[in-house]
Amino acid sequence: LRAEGDAWVDSMEYDHICIKNRKNEPIHALVVKASEPSDKWLVCIHGYTSSPKGMGSYAKHYHARGYNVLLPALRGHDVSEHNYISMGWLDRLDIVDWINYIVSVYDNTQIVIHGVSMGAATTMNTTGEDLPDNVKCAVADCGFTTMWDELKSELKASYHLHTFPTLYSSSLISKIICGHTYKEASCLKQLKKSKTPTLFIHGEEDDLVPYEMLDRNYNEAACPKEKLSIPDATHADSHLVHPEIYWPEVFKFVDKYVK
Repeated sequence: LRAEGDAWVDSMEYDHICIKNRKNEPIHALVVKASEPSDKWLVCIHGYTSSPKGMGSYAKHYHARGYNVLLPALRGHDVSEHNYISMGWLDRLDIVDWINYIVSVYDNTQIVIHGVSMGAATTMNTTGEDLPDNVKCAVADCGFTTMWDELKSELKASYHLHTFPTLYSSSLISKIICGHTYKEASCLKQLKKSKTPTLFIHGEEDDLVPYEMLDRNYNEAACPKEKLSIPDATHADSHLVHPEIYWPEVFKFVDKYVK
């Protein structure tokens, strides 16, 4: 999957751009322009241990429909100059800065955010911020509820460990170094403030981000919303297991908001 995404981006003409975020720190992204001039933009957000190019397998579907594509590098990934991974929490502010960059450079833009896994958490967290009207909708594919819930689930499933003392101590360290605890990094809290129409997607066999998180996220969201449950799909492979369901439903949703 990642190789397919890399290959698509490498087959296109793309630019590597770097801007300064609100804290005057460099943040990086790849931009693949639409084949013809277009006001439509996709901000396509990768997951944990992935990369901007790794999202090419998603981006190519939007690009085929006339979208410009911006593929950001999240903190602690790829060419990012940040030393810590924030699981989508601090990344949300960087994504807002990317959105404001697009709006400031290009006229009359219509922006869609589509994120997968940690990228979906980033997407949901972003929609809880004050966004320009240019952001028309979002797609959150297999995102977790809170950083605490996800790490707790992983500790239990993969390592058979309890939350105490491991999660409590590392959360405290996160507060000291990064400025937030794991519980403060909450998609649920952000979704309560969201005004961005959002499509929530989850594979029914996902055991990395538990499937029950779909309804928890969906139920908290204050925005116009829809959800899509993909049978037989494990983590982050809904678009591969049932592309004949995934992509028609994604664009049926997106096309309601992007003209």
